[in-house]
Amino acid sequence: MELPENFDEKLFNQGRRFFWDHSYALSNSMLLGLVAVFAVPSILRILVSTRRSNSSYTAYKRYLSTHLHTMSWFENELKPGSISWQSLYTVRTRHIKAGMAAKIKGLGVVSQRDVALTQFGFLGFALLKPDKFGVSQLQEGDWDAYVYFWKVIGHMIGLEDRYNICRNSAEETRQVCQMLLERVYTPCLENVPEYFEHAARVMLDGMWSVNPTVDVDAMLYFTRYLADVPGYVYTETDRITFQRKLAKQIDGKPLNTGVDSSLLMCKPALEDLPSLLPRLHYLQDYNSLETTPAYNRLFYKSKLKLAFAFVLSVLYTTYLGRIYFNLNYLYSLLLMKYFPYLAFIRFGVKESFVNIFIEDPTDDTRLIPNSEYYKKKLPSEESWYNKLLMTLW
Repeated sequence: MELPENFDEKLFNQGRRFFWDHSYALSNSMLLGLVAVFAVPSILRILVSTRRSNSSYTAYKRYLSTHLHTMSWFENELKPGSISWQSLYTVRTRHIKAGMAAKIKGLGVVSQRDVALTQFGFLGFALLKPDKFGVSQLQEGDWDAYVYFWKVIGHMIGLEDRYNICRNSAEETRQVCQMLLERVYTPCLENVPEYFEHAARVMLDGMWSVNPTVDVDAMLYFTRYLADVPGYVYTETDRITFQRKLAKQIDGKPLNTGVDSSLLMCKPALEDLPSLLPRLHYLQDYNSLETTPAYNRLFYKSKLKLAFAFVLSVLYTTYLGRIYFNLNYLYSLLLMKYFPYLAFIRFGVKESFVNIFIEDPTDDTRLIPNSEYYKKKLPSEESWYNKLLMTLW
């Protein structure tokens, strides 16, 4: 493992500093990016086959470890022998082992494409939609430095330069990320592979043990919203814009004509997505936010979580708001490392601590098909006292 040629340590460290300036928001964007990565069939197959994240407990261990690995890259200088260097070597080794195991099972390999698509999960949403997280450039060249940081990280874990989505500038990288969003993530999240719901939900449920603000349904909705999946709207501007798209597709046909989602997005660049019946959108369903089908399926508490997320993103754009939420995140990071008290209650004290240099445990949890998750209780069946409890909580 070697540093890239002409490694710019000053620019790399500026990227590290930019993360800590927005640690609360950027860490949230990575969690949502991870959810999106699960929608890529070739990646999900290998993740599921490892049996290291198929239950809430193993997902907690695996993805807390992933998060702490990532934080070690920001916390430590990238030099041979440093914790950051050891962490990257460990991650690179695990990718090779996972790829070899998957090849033996006939599931493919951890390809350069898969690593590049995973790279999107770490910075894509923040780079494309910084306003949704309240992230702003504080010093000239901050975004370029942040992109350079991830370009170096990609190189260190074995990603060839021609596949590295981080290019020579933030603007060029945004163009690459926008193409990936339109051609990969939007169609993948519209038509998710089997066991996506299981993998995403157990991961979010596991991460709730270190971040109790996580609401599974709200996070899944917000991920699709960020990925421009047709029908996932939140603001009045979103609703009006989407209704105009539907009206353009109808173009003189009866107003009750359904518009297939495939007509509202690019053709997927991946060939192994499942075959599903078309999802139709009707103009009248988008006369108000509450009548939109996807939003209407959310429980009251999930709608509250989405509302708070938008309010917090506005507060985060202020100097005091950014300081407060960053300090809150740093405190949470300390708890993740040394005192994950919610995990103590759920999994036991000894089992809750994570050592990033020790391989994550496995289990034989049965994978639940997507269809089982779609049979859940309807929001219309929520009781008034449950809504009140969720508001107070």
